[in-house]
Amino acid sequence: MQDVEGRTPGRPTIAEVSLPALRENCRQAAALVPPGVAVLAVVKADGYGHGAVAAARAFLDGGAAGLGVSMAAEGRELRRAGIDAPIVVLGGAFPGEEAAVVADDLAAAVWTLEGGRALAAAARAAGRTAAVHLKVNTGMTRLGCEVSDARALGEALVAELHLRLDGVFSHFASADAVDTETARAQIARFAGAVEDLATAGIRPRWVHLANSAAVLSQPSAHFTMVRPGIMLYGYPPAPHLASRARLQPAMRLRTRIAQVRDVPVGTATGYGGTWIAPRPSRIATLPIGYADGYHRAASNRGNMLVAGRRVPVAGRVCMDHVMLDVTDVPEPHAGDAVTVFGPDLGADEVAGWSDTIAYEVLTSVGRRVPRVYVEEFDA
Repeated sequence: MQDVEGRTPGRPTIAEVSLPALRENCRQAAALVPPGVAVLAVVKADGYGHGAVAAARAFLDGGAAGLGVSMAAEGRELRRAGIDAPIVVLGGAFPGEEAAVVADDLAAAVWTLEGGRALAAAARAAGRTAAVHLKVNTGMTRLGCEVSDARALGEALVAELHLRLDGVFSHFASADAVDTETARAQIARFAGAVEDLATAGIRPRWVHLANSAAVLSQPSAHFTMVRPGIMLYGYPPAPHLASRARLQPAMRLRTRIAQVRDVPVGTATGYGGTWIAPRPSRIATLPIGYADGYHRAASNRGNMLVAGRRVPVAGRVCMDHVMLDVTDVPEPHAGDAVTVFGPDLGADEVAGWSDTIAYEVLTSVGRRVPRVYVEEFDA
């Protein structure tokens, strides 16, 4: 294993990221929407843990028209890396960030007139025009103006000389549910807000609502732009949507065995002695723990792959280490490779052991785990 600069690292815990998988997943998303509908690839949270800059470049190579981030700082990181594609700050600008948003040519979400005017003032001071996307709350009840206020707010934003209303958008609360009634109601409310704007002569170029689930299942939500996230990284947002696209998990979290020991029946392993050997057993210790993103909730529940075999976690997950019961693995040795998750053991399955979701598993992989970008996963 090598680090991102090609050196042999000391600690062998790494996250390999397949650039071809990222590119192909983006192409899959683009193929699911009509010609002319743009893909805004979401790279917030450090590209869902994959590395925002590398993921952004892969998605742009895969046909994305722009990038979505949550915070202005995430957009700034992409700009500093030389990425000049359109970037939308979906979480808006916090007070005091407006000048930086304008300077970095970021399009920010707005849902109040005060927020829009603050951006306009920053743009006026810089002698520029700030692009904004009006966010409408259609049922998520998180951020956004109310549907009934969208037209008036849109008119007020358009009246600001140093603002350009490039987009209008909303966000689904449950597009990944089997029952689509709630999602269809949100689509109708959003379409109504878009129509209200149109009656006032306001027709933003980018109208976007569809997240990954809606890209896969709600064609009426595609409008002029879609905003996929989790599917770009290789995972469907829900099991019943898995067959809708040929997605490739793009991250493989790997480590190597640090020590192997034989223990007699009755030996306790780890903090609290929660795993006790039911037979003469062989225990492998790995240099990875919950500080690296392998959740403690997987204690005595999770599995990993050693020599192609699934082996169970034995005892509590520690901050820096995990123990495995490798009794059934022929001749395990220190230095043997271990797959924590990847194409052969999905982050969605790993999530189930910790009662969470693949999104959290991916974004939890800590910064002390090097990202290594590969064209293909080796054996």
